[in-house]
Amino acid sequence: MLPAERRRFLATVGRRLTAQALERREPERRYPILLTLLAQSATEVLDEVVALFDQALSARESKAAHRMRDYLAERAKSGEDRQELLDAILAIVADPAVPDGDVGGLIRGERVGWDRLRSAQSSALPPLPRDHGHLAALDGSYGYLRQFTPNVLDAVTFAGGTAAAELLEAVAILRELNATGARKVPDDAPSGFVPARFRGYLDTAAANRSATAYRHYWELCVLLALRDGLRTGDVFVPGSRRYSDPAAYLLTEDKWADQRAEFCRLVGKPSDAATGLAEAEDELHTALGKLETTLAHGDGPVRLDDDGDLVISPLTAEDIPAEARALKAELTEMLPFAPIVSLLIEMDKRTGFLDCFTHAGGKQARTRELKRNLIAVLLAQSTNLGLTRMADACGISYDILAWTAEWYVREETLRAANLALIGYHQRLPLTPVFGTGTLSSSDGQRFPTRGKSVTARALSRYFAHEGLSTYTHVTDQHTTYGTKIIVATKREAHYVLDEILGNATDIPITEHATDTHGVTLVNFGLFDLLGLQLSPRIRDLGKITLYRTGAKAAAETAFPLTGPLLARKLNTDLIAEHWDDLLRLAGSLKFGHATASLLVGKLSASGRQNALAAALKEYGALRRTVYTARYLSDPAYRRKISRQLNKGESLHALKRDLLYAHEGMIRARHLEGQTEQAWCLTLVTNAVVTWTTEYYGLAVEQMRAAGRRIDDEVLAHISPAHSENINFFGAIEVDIDGELAQLSPTGYRPLRVRDTLF
Repeated sequence: MLPAERRRFLATVGRRLTAQALERREPERRYPILLTLLAQSATEVLDEVVALFDQALSARESKAAHRMRDYLAERAKSGEDRQELLDAILAIVADPAVPDGDVGGLIRGERVGWDRLRSAQSSALPPLPRDHGHLAALDGSYGYLRQFTPNVLDAVTFAGGTAAAELLEAVAILRELNATGARKVPDDAPSGFVPARFRGYLDTAAANRSATAYRHYWELCVLLALRDGLRTGDVFVPGSRRYSDPAAYLLTEDKWADQRAEFCRLVGKPSDAATGLAEAEDELHTALGKLETTLAHGDGPVRLDDDGDLVISPLTAEDIPAEARALKAELTEMLPFAPIVSLLIEMDKRTGFLDCFTHAGGKQARTRELKRNLIAVLLAQSTNLGLTRMADACGISYDILAWTAEWYVREETLRAANLALIGYHQRLPLTPVFGTGTLSSSDGQRFPTRGKSVTARALSRYFAHEGLSTYTHVTDQHTTYGTKIIVATKREAHYVLDEILGNATDIPITEHATDTHGVTLVNFGLFDLLGLQLSPRIRDLGKITLYRTGAKAAAETAFPLTGPLLARKLNTDLIAEHWDDLLRLAGSLKFGHATASLLVGKLSASGRQNALAAALKEYGALRRTVYTARYLSDPAYRRKISRQLNKGESLHALKRDLLYAHEGMIRARHLEGQTEQAWCLTLVTNAVVTWTTEYYGLAVEQMRAAGRRIDDEVLAHISPAHSENINFFGAIEVDIDGELAQLSPTGYRPLRVRDTLF
């Protein structure tokens, strides 16, 4: 068997084994299979084991939090009578007309009475622990967690720095207790890693001499601290990629010394800390000056109220010119009506994107039917029909479609095909009208799932049961250049930089917009250090903390209106001390030494003890303040960001139209299959956008040739994320030769021209 075939075979076996495990909901059913695969020293499986440990523990902690909230709600209801009693007593005590000597008599007598006092005393509720009972609620899952956590601790080796030394000692003791079957935690077992909110449980158990209770709470604290340490990077797993030593994510000092000058030249940042901070402070003062001018008007959409608080009126809905609405209706009438199959065949003729699908085993002879089979597979995935129903719809056997999907359709080939479409779209005459291509945005789109999956989570706001998110990156020219499957409950901000830094297209992204979910101080700092601009639309922007570089009095003197809004002083000394480390961190991302989502996630979760993370957050606070001042002082800029985010929403709507089968529920259970389906959906969406853009351009060209004046400013309001001229439903017949024969000698479908158009 060829090496490539062997890798493919092992991947298939791994997916099938994991599928068998995941069909059962209990982690103890998953872990024996995963731990067996772990013995083969597979980095991917090691990461999967640790991720499942995190997932299972976090799921139980989340359920414990729900139980705690339910208990607190019931406790509040049972305490309503006591609250009424307290209100009655306070009314007497606080009444200045009641003499001090009469207070006791009124409380015990006619105004309150002994009966109410004794009843309240007998129904007194026990005091709540510091965490309101969270750890006690999690203790209800202790037996469940014990079914698999000993296997994880036994199979996985954990390491860490001095900050995690006590925790790692506790993990070693717990591993020994599991191996020997001992139940009592040694008296000298460390507990300094236990957070203050949980300390009371251990103290109470120790005071009551309850070895069982102490073991439960101590072990739960160890597991929670281990999970949090893995997230921040204080604890790492040798041999892992996702959970390896954070130092491995950075360029070595020798490599950084060789690449420092090149990096600073590429991103336009000085290597000297004093110069870098001076430039940033100049930007801050310039931006604050513009905001000062805006606030001085006093009656604009951004103003101060009588208490000196910032008031930000929401932007009015963008007024799309009536001329643009009418023009889009005319273009829709002119564009040909095409089945989705015909559209893909036509786009392949002009872009050759189907040639990007290569055999996983290397060079193979390509049959005449291969493109037909590929189109059927792409449609099966992007419309969510699946291979079985697609085989019934198009007449191609399931075995052929499954073989084609297995050997040709994978993330690597899907990305290459997507690049071919984007490259062609960039060269279309109408594309520059939509945008410069330097601005992009990202946002998550949620889809419900069917069946158990490691990426699916319950999120009642969006799903009846469970679902996942696809995080997509979109240019201002309406093309999607990045797609990633993420857990719906994870912070989207961790993934903002991934596709921008991994962008293999010729799109020169310099500015990126997100909504509130894509914003962290870490991202603000990293974007600037990479020579990029993060431009988010932040909810409740007026409530965020703004920073100053000097004393409060100096800021208020220089900016009488804006100065009082700068509530905190930046630690510029910390930034200066770690300036080279910050550049090295950004350089590691720029040169592809580390994945942004890994570093951003760990840095965002790191506490104050991580000096580099603290310095990056301080620098991010500086950049966020600069951005906020610019954003608030320029309504045109605010509208530009909003318009770009709306482009992403329009593409989400197009994807929902495409993914219509099975009520839009993703049925693939594993990350690889889900990723392939997400990229198929992205690829077909870009094909629709490219096809529509091209025919829009042909229609506009014909109208202009007939003497019709059409301004580019009007065309800029028309989105090619348009599905009215495309049929996603009905019979699916993949006849490439027949479809190409229907094209005109120019290679296009004839436009539907009506006399009334002109």
